[in-house]
Amino acid sequence: MKAITINHLKKDFGKVTALKEVSLEVAQGELYGLIGPDGAGKTTMIRILTSLLTATAGEVSVLGLNPQTEYKALRQKIGYMPGQFSLYRDLSVEENLNLFASIYETTIEANYHLVKDIYQQIEPFKHRRAGALSGGMKQKLALCCAMIHRPEILFLDEPTTGVDAVSRKEFWEMLKTLNVGGLTIFVSTPYMDEASLCERVALIQAGEILAVDTPENINETFGRHLYAIKGGNKRALLNALKAFEHCQSAYSFGSSIHYTDSRQEMDVEELLLSLQAHGHSNITIEEISPSIEDSFMKLMTSHDS
Repeated sequence: MKAITINHLKKDFGKVTALKEVSLEVAQGELYGLIGPDGAGKTTMIRILTSLLTATAGEVSVLGLNPQTEYKALRQKIGYMPGQFSLYRDLSVEENLNLFASIYETTIEANYHLVKDIYQQIEPFKHRRAGALSGGMKQKLALCCAMIHRPEILFLDEPTTGVDAVSRKEFWEMLKTLNVGGLTIFVSTPYMDEASLCERVALIQAGEILAVDTPENINETFGRHLYAIKGGNKRALLNALKAFEHCQSAYSFGSSIHYTDSRQEMDVEELLLSLQAHGHSNITIEEISPSIEDSFMKLMTSHDS
């Protein structure tokens, strides 16, 4: 049995279609990433999978249960961490965890081993109100509350949004540890660098799945020579690259511009002369390997054309 099976899932909000005939499968014990920008449909999909929204059309199965008709049984088997901090801010760390344990008719003591490695990091602050915690500590508390009843699958909706880089790294290390222990994890994120931390990913844009594969295989399908170009006024340089007659794609990427040429082999000297003719100097051009974000950009461009 698959942990998650989705067939032709559709969700409409009035005249707006948030999910368009989405189909995918998640294996038991898999760390699966749903990757896409804001508004792509990630939260809508997770809310349907966790029985918080009903689908307009299509079939959904989570742990062999239908979220729409068997939601009571399903909610006993899943853990859910929404995108926004949703615990009780006026309750302490310990009171929040006790509350969630009691909802599932268990106790912290009975399942302490499930959250021990995570909870020990915030236990010194167990009497502090949840609303007074830092972003990283709130994140750890929310994960403990989602895990305290021993779920079979964990749903995380953009869990690292707005969290500092160190806390993001720590959080993913915790997820890896939980996954090694056999827990199925379904996590959504807008951060492309987090895609490489998943076993498989689904790239989603405007309610449609563009690709499903391992991050490595998705990158291997890029199929182009990719160059990082730097020099002078970045905006002007980007416009000049887009105007170059052999430009296939050019977009800003950190401190550089990522560029692909329409020819199989780019003439670097010709490109340099063209840029210099537009008043650009001190240009550096370096061939690089594509990232998951580059592959996503290519897929979006191909899908829109």
